[in-house]
Amino acid sequence: MNVLILGSGGREHAFAHSIIKSSLLSKLFVAPGNAGTDQIATNVNLGITDFAAIKTFVLENDIEMLIVGPEAPLVDGIYDFFQSDDLKHVNVIGPSKEGAVLEGSKEFAKEFMQRNNVPTAAYKSFTKETLKEGMAFIDTLKPPFVLKADGLAGGKGVLIIPDAKEAKESLEEMLVGGKFGAASNKVVIEEFLSGIEMSVFVMTDGNSYKVMPTAKDYKRIGEGDTGLNTGGMGAVSPVPFADDLLMQKIEDRVIKPTIEGFKKENIVYKGFVFIGLMIVDGEPEVIEYNVRMGDPETEVVLPRISSDLLSHLHAFAKAELHKEHLNIDSRYATTVMCVAGGYPEAYEKGMEIIGLENVVDSIVFHAGTAIKEGKIVTNGGRVMAVTSYGTDFKQALKKSYQNVEKLQFDKMYYRTDIGFDL
Repeated sequence: MNVLILGSGGREHAFAHSIIKSSLLSKLFVAPGNAGTDQIATNVNLGITDFAAIKTFVLENDIEMLIVGPEAPLVDGIYDFFQSDDLKHVNVIGPSKEGAVLEGSKEFAKEFMQRNNVPTAAYKSFTKETLKEGMAFIDTLKPPFVLKADGLAGGKGVLIIPDAKEAKESLEEMLVGGKFGAASNKVVIEEFLSGIEMSVFVMTDGNSYKVMPTAKDYKRIGEGDTGLNTGGMGAVSPVPFADDLLMQKIEDRVIKPTIEGFKKENIVYKGFVFIGLMIVDGEPEVIEYNVRMGDPETEVVLPRISSDLLSHLHAFAKAELHKEHLNIDSRYATTVMCVAGGYPEAYEKGMEIIGLENVVDSIVFHAGTAIKEGKIVTNGGRVMAVTSYGTDFKQALKKSYQNVEKLQFDKMYYRTDIGFDL
């Protein structure tokens, strides 16, 4: 079959890398893709939310499956757009517009969790009109304080603030000052959960589901999880502390009620559910849902799936995922993200990347890269992720770091402490 992957990051390169091996695949296209996807698929210059152009390309190239990488097209309703008569035959991997609101609105996600008895932190939502009530609510909580922009903010709309005065100032900056643009027209304030974070990924055809490998990512720019939030600086899979008992609790208390909630509320959901968890004294609490695979967790989760991913996704069309057998590689996988100097604030693009041909026994997933005058150059804040396997996460990380040291571009930065808390 002919497949189109939407997106341009490390996640999309990881999808391409996983399905290129499938005997079911005829042609693979990635839109817009990057320098890494260009080596294994055909890049297509399409905007990820330009549905009309995507439709034309899909019909002209007999595309049978559309894998949607990032959240924006899902929140904009690409699944629903493809339900029109001439596109209905295309197997869209991603939820409906209604399902995508789980990521598009933090408030909606919290309400969904409450309705379906999914464990999560206590919260309230506020707008510019209820700013005073929001400040009063901060006074009822113990520090630190968690403020979340309700809408999409590129993974950067969550603030954790130790001081009540500063929390109130930040609330005003978000609601009145438009700190995160329209995303912070509404802000969710919730109680802080103290524990250890992990992510669980589930694929569902809307009826049955498969639990994918667990992962832990590292969001902060600085060593020891300090500094500004980023889109992710590295990841480890599986999570070493996620034993059978904890995974059973997560499946019973979080995954099953979530999937059942979709059915009960008639939410069409054929895609991936990313569940961000905080493990508090051995008990799972949901921090957030994402309606697609996370990045850079995808770069450690997909390489551990040893069965045919394209076959699993193909089963979504007829809701036959329950017939598929998901095989997981028992080895650990780790990834280390190389980023542009200055990221997540201002950074330069167009720096030549040197040393890619010297990488041995690791996979380099391109994220923000492009080809310019025959050379591979930087084209984003997070430039590439170096993924390795190992018998434990330390061995896998050692390999990743050995190969990261072979790569260079002007002002390249990476964290040297991924997995420090494990």
